[in-house]
Order: sequence, then C-alpha cells, then structure tokens
Amino acid sequence: MKLKGAQIIVETLIEQGASTVFGYPGGQVIDIYDALYLAQDRIHHVITAHEQGAAHAADGYARATGEVGVVIATSGPGATNLVTGIATAYLDSIPMVAITGNVPNSLIGRDSFQEVDITGVTMPITKHNFLVKRVEDLADTIREAFRIAKSGRPGPVLVDIPKDVQNAYDDYEAQVKVERDPVPASDCAGIAQAVAMIRAAEKPYIYIGGGAITGHVGEQIQALADLIDAPIGCTMMGISAVPTSNPRWLGMEGMHGHYASSIAQNESDLIIAAGCRFSDRGTGNTQKYAQNAKIIHIDIDASEICKNIPADLGITGSIREILENIMVSLEPQRHPTWMARVNALVAYTKELEAQKDGELTPFTAIDAIAEAADSETIIATDVGQHQMWVAQHYPFVQPRTFISSGGLGTMGFGLGAAIGAATATGKKTVLVTGDGSFGMNLNELATAVTNQTPVVVFIMNNGVLGMVRQWQTLFYDKHYSNTTLERKTDFVLMAEAFGLPGYRAMNLAELKDILPKAFAENGPVLIDCAIDCDAFVLPMLPPGGSIDDIIVDPAAM
Repeated sequence: MKLKGAQIIVETLIEQGASTVFGYPGGQVIDIYDALYLAQDRIHHVITAHEQGAAHAADGYARATGEVGVVIATSGPGATNLVTGIATAYLDSIPMVAITGNVPNSLIGRDSFQEVDITGVTMPITKHNFLVKRVEDLADTIREAFRIAKSGRPGPVLVDIPKDVQNAYDDYEAQVKVERDPVPASDCAGIAQAVAMIRAAEKPYIYIGGGAITGHVGEQIQALADLIDAPIGCTMMGISAVPTSNPRWLGMEGMHGHYASSIAQNESDLIIAAGCRFSDRGTGNTQKYAQNAKIIHIDIDASEICKNIPADLGITGSIREILENIMVSLEPQRHPTWMARVNALVAYTKELEAQKDGELTPFTAIDAIAEAADSETIIATDVGQHQMWVAQHYPFVQPRTFISSGGLGTMGFGLGAAIGAATATGKKTVLVTGDGSFGMNLNELATAVTNQTPVVVFIMNNGVLGMVRQWQTLFYDKHYSNTTLERKTDFVLMAEAFGLPGYRAMNLAELKDILPKAFAENGPVLIDCAIDCDAFVLPMLPPGGSIDDIIVDPAAM
C-alpha cells in the first residue's frame, strides 16, 4: 500500500517492536507526529520536557529491557539537544535509534532555519548514522538502524529524515522484526589456551563489565567462579549481572571500588575479563595495573582487546559460548589459600564500611531504600558521590536493575532514564540523585507527573557538588571553588508545584518513616534527604594513581 514517508516511519517502528517512543515535536517532524496521532492505538509516545530527557528516557528504556530504545526530535536545536543522550548511550553500548527531522533536501546546506548537519555532528558518537534522501529507502534504512543498534556490541544509530522525504509517498509492505546478526564462532585454539592458563593459575580473579549483562551470562559467570574457585569483581557497568548475595561476589573495583575487589584483583595471578574495556577508572595507572597477573580478555568487540591493557590472550565472540566452552574442558579447581586471603579482604572491607547504629549516612540511607524496595525494583542514579555509594552498597539481585551513566558520566541522566525504565517495565523505579545532578534536568518531573510514572526521586542533598568537593578537599588544599551551591531551592515545595508529593528527611528515623509512604504512592514522589557535605566516597585511588596509593582514611594522608 502507498503511504506517506511519515507513516512509513511509524509503521516501520511498530513493525520493529517499538511499542513506546520518546520525543518532542517540532516543525520538521510535525508529519511524523501526525502519523503517530493516527497510530496512537498501536504505538505509545511520551513527550518529555526537553529532548535531552527524551534521549535519556529511551536509553533507560533500553537498559531496563535490553530492547532498542527510540527517540524522536526535530531539526536544529531539537537534534542537537539529543547529543548528550546519544553520547551517553554510545559510551555504555546501549541500543538506541534516534530519528531526527531535517529541512527539505532542496534546502540542505543553505543555512536554512533550524538546519544542522546532525549526521556530521553525531558521527563520532554513533555506531552508524544515515541521511535518508529518498522515500524509497526509508523503511529499509530504519530496519537497518535497528539491526545495527542491537547487533554485536550494541550502540546508538541516528536516522536523519528531510521533511520532503516525510511527505513523499511510496509503497510500504510490513516485514518481520529484524534479528541480531549472528556472532561469529570463537577461536577453538583460544579456548584451549584459556583452559591451560586457568589450570596453571593459583589466584584466579573473574572480572566482568557491561557485556556480561548484554550477553546474559550471569549464571555462567557464577558457574565458572564455583568451578575454578575464584572471586568475582566488576566494573560499574557490570553491577547487577551477579547477585550481590553470591559469596564469591566482591563488587566493583577501581577508583571507588570495594577494597576487597581492588586488592584481590591486584594480587591475582590470572584475570579472566569478560565484557569490559579496562577503562582508566577501573585500572588507575595502567603501567602498574595488576603487574603479576596474566590476562584473558573475552569480548564481542575485537577492537577492545589490548586497547587499554595488554592481554596475554584475547578471545572474541559470544561471551556465553566462550565461557561454556571453557567450562566443558575444565575440571574443578580448588585454591584454599587464595580464597582465605580473599575472605580476609572481605572482612576488612566490612570493617571499613561499618556504620554507626541510628546515624543517617549514605550507606544507612541506601539500606533503608533497599528495605522498602523489592528485588525487582530498578535503581537509577545520576552521577557523583551518590552514584558511587549506590554502586558500592546497594544489594542488587537481578540483572538490569542498576541503571547509571558509566562511560560519559552524565550528570542529569538519572531522571529521564528512570522515567524510561519505569515506562518500559511498569515497575517501581528509584532515582538516587544528588542536588547537583538533579538540578540539571529536574524539568522532567513534569513528564513523570503527567504520565504518573512510578518513580521515587531520592535526593541525597548535601548542598555541594560532592565529588568535585571531595577532590578539592584531598588534592586542592580545600579550595572549594564553585562547589558550594548555596541554592535556596526547597525541593519539597518544588515537588508540590510540579504536582507530586514531597517529603523531607533530616535523620534516619524520619527517613524510615517516610519510605513506606513514598513507596505506597502509585505515581511519582520526591524525598529530600539531608546528607553531610563532608561524607566521602572511599576507598579512592588518586587520579593517575595505582592500587599502591589507595586511600581508605583521608586523615592518614
């Protein structure tokens, strides 16, 4: 049947399984929005307060479900407002399709009103992007965008569509949903070498990243750890792949990782890395990183092997297939001396993290949230100290219940992402944020209220930009340049103005009284929780430092 280009866009989105899309209308996408109106019984659109919030919502939707998130924006400023959200998805390998309108083909390159070369702008931060100049190419281009976004190492794809293409007519015939590309088989010789290296190891350490979640390999990771008698550590992006209750789980390592995880990795003689990219935040000084360990690096993306840290063995392909093939060839290993050392590190870590009874601290606040939540509750964060406290301490049980900006570290990410996650799953989603991050995109409260999205906004309010202030305290002689906010915003009154309930907690008893009431709300709710401005995220590796420089007590510096 013949359809307008705008209708072809919407029909192809429906065909590809996009039941919900996020966006903001404008002149160069008004035809797409007319098509969305005509198809509103088959596809749901959420209008956000700002295009950046829409991009983060599509990202959160994808992180919570593993499906491709979709965002729509108009040309010019609408398209450029997506850039931070696209870059956030790109750095964390999140499948997303961004559809932007543009001026008609005849006006491209003429500095027309609201014209921007958005394909040129986003080329470094997308897996691929397209400028569709013919309506005949439209449906297949969108299908290709979905295929690219979710195949191999996932990532965002942008499709820019001029207005005349949206208004032109062409035949449309629905097709099946595109599948992910098959992953090439892994190297058998590499499997055999990995098995030999594991057999020779006395102190193995399993290190997982976001690829362990994308690859659905939590069970395989736990089985491997039991088989070879090894602890499990992770990057921030690997959090929730394995339940924190697993006795082998040491948690996040690196700049703000658990003491046990970072020290055990440094002392190991074999690191089995799966789905991680050895970011500088995880390694510290690369010249001193895990100097006594051999490294097996398993990843779906061959470009990551030896990019940041030299690997003794790199194996590319499906992480699940590789791990299963390794385990088939291995007999059980036992390392009692090594695991005794690991358990001692865990005990010392618990001493470092111990809290005073009844005192409101970041960790006791997180404990109170966990007590009010259940295992399916999604926890989203913004970026800063609160993010690290959650990464260190929240008891995650199920995969895809931790949603946070890792690679780009995007302040203002959290509220849009929480809205996207809650919209996708229908589950209660908690946003743990700081007053600094929250101030960047708090306008999305309007979106949550309008849609009665079940988001609990929990603000760790310390009146400062806490992470930067911590650096200023430790490394800049307490020169608190522009990190003491001195804002007069009353978040509880602001919540009421937006149309959602607001609560204030000044101590732990108040917080424990408030949380059940907040979780009982069907729609969004806000909690403003007072946190000490001098609370630190510890341990900490100094910038450019190594594990030898780890800080556990600032007073001892």
